[in-house]
Amino acid sequence: MRLLVSRAQTARVSAILRDEFEAEFRDKDAPMTVAEARAALADYDALLPTLGDAFGAAAFTGPIRAKLLANFGVGVNHIDLAAARAAGIAVTNTPGAVTDATADIAMTLLLMSARRASEGERLLRAGEWTGWAPTQMLGAHVTGKRLGIIGMGRIGQAVARRAHYGFGMEIAYTTRSPQNLPFAPPPLPLHDLLAWADFVVLAVPATAETRNMIGAAELAAMRPHAHLINVARGDVVDEAALIAALEAGQIGGAGLDVYAKEPLVPEALRCLNNVTLLPHLGTATEEVRDAMGMMAVENLRAFRHGKALPNPV
Repeated sequence: MRLLVSRAQTARVSAILRDEFEAEFRDKDAPMTVAEARAALADYDALLPTLGDAFGAAAFTGPIRAKLLANFGVGVNHIDLAAARAAGIAVTNTPGAVTDATADIAMTLLLMSARRASEGERLLRAGEWTGWAPTQMLGAHVTGKRLGIIGMGRIGQAVARRAHYGFGMEIAYTTRSPQNLPFAPPPLPLHDLLAWADFVVLAVPATAETRNMIGAAELAAMRPHAHLINVARGDVVDEAALIAALEAGQIGGAGLDVYAKEPLVPEALRCLNNVTLLPHLGTATEEVRDAMGMMAVENLRAFRHGKALPNPV
């Protein structure tokens, strides 16, 4: 069984992949190009790809040897699932392992955006802080405020628990699959949620239906002081519309861990003080990356032994 791993893994996971599968590793952290993906599908029995690797429809147009894409990560929007199925390739992912870490980053961004923490650090590092004052950099209070969550799956629920039980926030949400939650009433329509919330967290998967689901009309529906937090995928938000809303002061601020064309972040976003920007840190702890890698390993083990895949997409 020939296995290609598209990016470096933690030491523990790398050792297992080398010992058990004699895996080959790409020697760079940049995403795989279409040409690389097409060649890998022709040369290997299984691949361990991740975010950004170009497994769109064009990657599946040549000879195909591979039978499994054991994706490292929950999101699979970089893989054309229909094209993979048509080529006889199974796709797995790593759900569950990322939930708490991603929810933690959502709350980090929410607090940073509300309290202008990123802006304040830049001010201090630039040597422009002149000392404490009663009206210095007044931000938004978080405790007891209204939180609207778009997408109430594992991550959405983890964010809701942190916000409600930790900060006394009032929770509302919108989702395709209504939940029976002790801390939230039945789901609201999207525009009603946006008009209600002081803070909005995006926790939906990247699909054709969710692409640009937050655009100019949705941003206009938000309250003028509200903050938008995105820990989903960058293309869930119309980035140009968000920049326009932030430049105009149409919403209170935003906190982003994901971007439409990673690793490219528009200069217009980087120049704004009312947006907090993180470099896709959602799952960036060694424990979580170990857990993600081990889930991918279990999918590869099952594939090798002809057993049912633990995490099929």
